[in-house]
Amino acid sequence: MYRGLEILDRAPGLSRMQDWLFLVRPRHSNRVIAMSLRRFQLKPKCLETGRLAALCLFAALLNMVDVHAASYDPPLGCLIQPDQVAELGTPVVGLLEKLHVDRGDWVREGQVLASLSTEVELAFLEVAASRAQGSADLRAAEADLAYHRQQLARAEDLRKQEFLAVQSLDQHRAETHRARQRVNQALEQQRHWEREFELAQAQLDQRAIRSPFDGVVVERYRSPGERIENSPILKIASLDPLRVEVFMPVSRYGSIKVGVPVTVIPELNGATPREAVVVRVDSVIDPASNTFRVQLQLPNPEHTLPAGLRCRVHLDGLAPERDTVAASSSPLWAQ
Repeated sequence: MYRGLEILDRAPGLSRMQDWLFLVRPRHSNRVIAMSLRRFQLKPKCLETGRLAALCLFAALLNMVDVHAASYDPPLGCLIQPDQVAELGTPVVGLLEKLHVDRGDWVREGQVLASLSTEVELAFLEVAASRAQGSADLRAAEADLAYHRQQLARAEDLRKQEFLAVQSLDQHRAETHRARQRVNQALEQQRHWEREFELAQAQLDQRAIRSPFDGVVVERYRSPGERIENSPILKIASLDPLRVEVFMPVSRYGSIKVGVPVTVIPELNGATPREAVVVRVDSVIDPASNTFRVQLQLPNPEHTLPAGLRCRVHLDGLAPERDTVAASSSPLWAQ
């Protein structure tokens, strides 16, 4: 190590020492720099021995290392989390009859994940359905109304010919009005039974636990046969998109806007850098750490990236680290 430069390996060329290739690593960085002595116009004294050549190379790189250390902005740590997490339960008390999924299963929105016992609810639904479909009372009331209308029409004709007393005409009119009210009453009763059927259907639907969104089952808390009351049955998480949270120093507050692209590097073997977008920036600074939280949205349509990973982020406009950096070909050292 020499003033922040660590020589990792060197390999002689085919003919001259000027072709020696040095692999060095600057301080404050994990990247490796491949440097060839031929790229630098070094004095012959610097090429007498391999060690002297290395020292000359280090001296030539000092300016570049100091500039790199001064402008180096390390990536920020972050955490990849599910976009949504839900612990699913039921608003009613009952016996857990069947679980249709288990931990690790992928589910779709609206899919039935678990069922409670439904014997009583099914029986009540059948009764309500028969009442809602029954129309005998309504048909009888309508037939009675039609008969009294005919009687009223005949009475009015007889009254015009003065063959019927006014009192009898009034009686026919009253009976027709009562028949019309019985039809209205039958219609209201029919609507009541239809609402009763809808209530029975809703109560039956409450016995089925459905997924509120697409995702994966994370935990299974209960087993068939257990009594469920104010306790979750399953836990599911949505993995597309993913939510990335990063705490940024207060010096960057105001430069981070919603919609800014961000490069996210998951800490997972084989994972490639991905682009996320800023969706939320906190307006409150944490006084203890002097940081603020930024939330990113990371697309994950193929579900290739799991949640719970640590990661690093590079803001767009900052130069991410590269694996190798080419050295300048201009003279940096002369004696």
